[in-house]
Amino acid sequence: MLSSTAKYALRAVVYLAEHRQDEPLQVSVIADALGIPRNYLSKILHELARANVLLSARGKGGGFRIAATPEQISLLAVVEVFDQFNGNRRCLLGREECSDHSPCAAHGHWKTLSEEISTFFRETTVADLMGHVG
Repeated sequence: MLSSTAKYALRAVVYLAEHRQDEPLQVSVIADALGIPRNYLSKILHELARANVLLSARGKGGGFRIAATPEQISLLAVVEVFDQFNGNRRCLLGREECSDHSPCAAHGHWKTLSEEISTFFRETTVADLMGHVG
């Protein structure tokens, strides 16, 4: 459902939330702790900073930290930077036209499930995952 990039982003944001300090954390520290390739994680963290999910600081003592409290950051705010998650469902069976007016065989069940998934990402915060992601 989520790309590897979005999953790594979620893990990194939760890690940063759990390790909030006065000083930003360096990419290498986060990458080592989470087992994510450093260069790949660096690109992810910079994208999150451009989306105002994280704050970044350059130079000596630089690194990343979360831009708001964990309770203020929804999972949607993190994953939508990398995955299109705008609530528009694609037909599970790949039909060009699939709607309430012209449904495929899976439409009713898929619509209900996808709405629940969308609600989960909108209403679940980083704080809800703290202590549960490694």
